[in-house]
Amino acid sequence: MNDTRYLKAAVEGLLFISGSGLTLNEISTGLGEDAGQVKIALDSLIDEYAERESGISIQEISGKYTFTTQPDIYPAIQNFLRQKKKETLSKTTLETLAIVTYKQPITLPEIEEIRSAASRAQLIALQQKKLVKAVGQKETVGKPTLYGTTKEFLRYFGLNSLDELPPPQDVKELNFDEL
Repeated sequence: MNDTRYLKAAVEGLLFISGSGLTLNEISTGLGEDAGQVKIALDSLIDEYAERESGISIQEISGKYTFTTQPDIYPAIQNFLRQKKKETLSKTTLETLAIVTYKQPITLPEIEEIRSAASRAQLIALQQKKLVKAVGQKETVGKPTLYGTTKEFLRYFGLNSLDELPPPQDVKELNFDEL
Protein backbone atom coordinates (compact mmCIF):
# COMPACT_ATOMS: atom_id res chain seq x y z
CA MET A 1 0.00 0.00 0.00
CA ASN A 2 1.50 3.34 -0.99
CA ASP A 3 1.78 6.23 1.49
CA THR A 4 -1.29 8.10 0.21
CA ARG A 5 -3.50 5.01 0.30
CA TYR A 6 -2.18 4.09 3.76
CA LEU A 7 -2.87 7.59 5.09
CA LYS A 8 -6.42 7.54 3.71
CA ALA A 9 -7.01 4.08 5.18
CA ALA A 10 -5.62 5.17 8.55
CA VAL A 11 -7.78 8.32 8.60
CA GLU A 12 -10.83 6.28 7.67
CA GLY A 13 -10.06 3.72 10.38
CA LEU A 14 -9.65 6.40 13.06
CA LEU A 15 -12.93 8.04 12.09
CA PHE A 16 -14.67 4.69 12.15
CA ILE A 17 -13.55 3.83 15.69
CA SER A 18 -13.91 7.35 17.11
CA GLY A 19 -17.68 7.26 17.39
CA SER A 20 -18.16 10.97 18.06
CA GLY A 21 -15.81 12.32 15.39
CA LEU A 22 -12.34 13.82 15.43
CA THR A 23 -10.85 17.22 14.69
CA LEU A 24 -8.22 17.60 12.00
CA ASN A 25 -5.67 18.20 14.76
CA GLU A 26 -6.70 15.03 16.65
CA ILE A 27 -6.34 12.96 13.48
CA SER A 28 -2.98 14.42 12.48
CA THR A 29 -1.61 14.13 16.03
CA GLY A 30 -2.92 10.58 16.38
CA LEU A 31 -1.28 9.54 13.14
CA GLY A 32 1.85 11.63 13.58
CA GLU A 33 1.20 13.22 10.20
CA ASP A 34 1.18 16.76 8.87
CA ALA A 35 -2.27 18.37 9.17
CA GLY A 36 -2.10 19.48 5.52
CA GLN A 37 -1.55 15.90 4.33
CA VAL A 38 -4.36 14.65 6.57
CA LYS A 39 -6.69 17.34 5.17
CA ILE A 40 -5.87 16.19 1.63
CA ALA A 41 -6.61 12.58 2.63
CA LEU A 42 -9.91 13.63 4.26
CA ASP A 43 -10.99 15.62 1.20
CA SER A 44 -10.13 12.67 -1.02
CA LEU A 45 -12.18 10.29 1.16
CA ILE A 46 -15.12 12.71 1.16
CA ASP A 47 -14.99 12.84 -2.63
CA GLU A 48 -14.72 9.04 -2.96
CA TYR A 49 -17.81 8.44 -0.82
CA ALA A 50 -19.75 11.05 -2.81
CA GLU A 51 -18.64 9.62 -6.19
CA ARG A 52 -19.78 6.12 -5.41
CA GLU A 53 -23.09 7.36 -4.00
CA SER A 54 -22.48 5.48 -0.77
CA GLY A 55 -25.03 5.23 2.02
CA ILE A 56 -22.46 6.83 4.31
CA SER A 57 -20.30 9.89 4.02
CA ILE A 58 -17.68 11.79 5.96
CA GLN A 59 -18.74 15.26 7.00
CA GLU A 60 -17.28 18.01 9.10
CA ILE A 61 -19.75 18.91 11.84
CA SER A 62 -18.85 21.49 14.50
CA GLY A 63 -15.17 21.18 13.66
CA LYS A 64 -15.10 17.38 13.86
CA TYR A 65 -15.01 14.92 11.00
CA THR A 66 -17.42 12.04 11.40
CA PHE A 67 -19.25 9.35 9.48
CA THR A 68 -22.87 10.17 8.71
CA THR A 69 -25.61 8.46 6.75
CA GLN A 70 -27.03 9.95 3.59
CA PRO A 71 -30.43 11.63 4.08
CA ASP A 72 -32.03 9.69 1.22
CA ILE A 73 -31.61 6.38 3.07
CA TYR A 74 -33.34 7.58 6.26
CA PRO A 75 -36.52 5.57 5.45
CA ALA A 76 -34.48 2.36 5.30
CA ILE A 77 -32.70 3.22 8.55
CA GLN A 78 -35.97 4.07 10.31
CA ASN A 79 -37.50 0.78 9.15
CA PHE A 80 -34.47 -1.15 10.37
CA LEU A 81 -34.51 0.56 13.77
CA ARG A 82 -38.24 -0.16 14.15
CA GLN A 83 -37.55 -3.83 13.43
CA LYS A 84 -34.64 -3.91 15.89
CA LYS A 85 -36.86 -2.39 18.57
CA LYS A 86 -39.36 -5.19 18.01
CA GLU A 87 -36.55 -7.68 18.59
CA THR A 88 -35.91 -6.52 22.15
CA LEU A 89 -36.77 -8.93 24.92
CA SER A 90 -39.51 -8.22 27.44
CA LYS A 91 -38.85 -8.42 31.17
CA THR A 92 -40.60 -11.79 31.44
CA THR A 93 -38.75 -13.18 28.43
CA LEU A 94 -35.41 -11.99 29.85
CA GLU A 95 -36.29 -13.57 33.17
CA THR A 96 -37.04 -16.86 31.43
CA LEU A 97 -33.82 -16.62 29.44
CA ALA A 98 -31.80 -16.01 32.62
CA ILE A 99 -33.31 -19.12 34.19
CA VAL A 100 -32.51 -21.24 31.13
CA THR A 101 -29.01 -19.78 30.97
CA TYR A 102 -28.09 -20.53 34.56
CA LYS A 103 -30.05 -23.78 35.05
CA GLN A 104 -29.60 -25.47 31.65
CA PRO A 105 -30.54 -28.03 30.69
CA ILE A 106 -33.97 -27.30 32.14
CA THR A 107 -37.57 -28.27 31.39
CA LEU A 108 -40.56 -25.97 30.96
CA PRO A 109 -42.18 -27.16 34.23
CA GLU A 110 -38.93 -26.43 36.09
CA ILE A 111 -38.81 -22.91 34.57
CA GLU A 112 -42.42 -22.32 35.56
CA GLU A 113 -41.74 -23.54 39.09
CA ILE A 114 -38.86 -21.08 39.47
CA ARG A 115 -40.81 -18.17 37.95
CA SER A 116 -44.11 -19.10 39.61
CA ALA A 117 -45.72 -18.20 36.30
CA ALA A 118 -46.61 -19.73 32.96
CA SER A 119 -43.59 -19.51 30.68
CA ARG A 120 -44.52 -21.33 27.48
CA ALA A 121 -44.98 -18.09 25.48
CA GLN A 122 -41.62 -16.75 26.61
CA LEU A 123 -39.90 -20.03 25.78
CA ILE A 124 -41.49 -20.03 22.32
CA ALA A 125 -40.35 -16.42 21.75
CA LEU A 126 -36.80 -17.35 22.78
CA GLN A 127 -36.84 -20.31 20.41
CA GLN A 128 -38.10 -18.12 17.56
CA LYS A 129 -35.22 -15.72 18.20
CA LYS A 130 -32.91 -18.76 18.22
CA LEU A 131 -31.60 -17.88 21.69
CA VAL A 132 -32.86 -21.15 23.20
CA LYS A 133 -33.31 -24.61 21.71
CA ALA A 134 -34.37 -28.11 22.71
CA VAL A 135 -31.26 -30.01 23.77
CA GLY A 136 -32.75 -33.37 24.72
CA GLN A 137 -35.29 -35.03 26.95
CA LYS A 138 -35.19 -35.55 30.70
CA GLU A 139 -35.11 -39.17 31.75
CA THR A 140 -38.23 -38.98 33.88
CA VAL A 141 -41.95 -39.71 33.56
CA GLY A 142 -43.28 -38.11 30.39
CA LYS A 143 -39.74 -37.37 29.13
CA PRO A 144 -40.15 -33.55 29.09
CA THR A 145 -38.01 -31.54 26.69
CA LEU A 146 -34.81 -30.02 28.06
CA TYR A 147 -33.85 -26.51 26.91
CA GLY A 148 -30.51 -24.74 26.69
CA THR A 149 -28.95 -21.69 25.10
CA THR A 150 -27.58 -21.54 21.55
CA LYS A 151 -24.59 -20.09 19.72
CA GLU A 152 -26.92 -17.27 18.67
CA PHE A 153 -27.42 -16.53 22.39
CA LEU A 154 -23.65 -16.10 22.73
CA ARG A 155 -23.55 -13.78 19.68
CA TYR A 156 -26.57 -11.78 20.90
CA PHE A 157 -24.87 -11.04 24.22
CA GLY A 158 -21.33 -10.73 22.84
CA LEU A 159 -19.96 -13.78 24.64
CA ASN A 160 -17.44 -16.36 23.51
CA SER A 161 -18.68 -18.98 25.98
CA LEU A 162 -20.99 -19.39 28.95
CA ASP A 163 -17.89 -19.28 31.16
CA GLU A 164 -17.86 -15.50 30.62
CA LEU A 165 -21.18 -15.10 32.45
CA PRO A 166 -20.98 -13.74 35.98
CA PRO A 167 -21.67 -16.31 38.70
CA PRO A 168 -25.38 -16.43 39.63
CA GLN A 169 -24.72 -15.00 43.09
CA ASP A 170 -23.17 -11.90 41.47
CA VAL A 171 -26.18 -11.21 39.26
CA LYS A 172 -28.28 -8.47 40.84
CA GLU A 173 -31.95 -8.08 40.11
CA LEU A 174 -32.50 -5.28 37.63
CA ASN A 175 -35.35 -2.83 37.71
CA PHE A 176 -36.29 -2.92 34.03
CA ASP A 177 -38.60 0.07 34.40
CA GLU A 178 -35.53 2.27 34.95
CA LEU A 179 -33.76 1.15 31.77
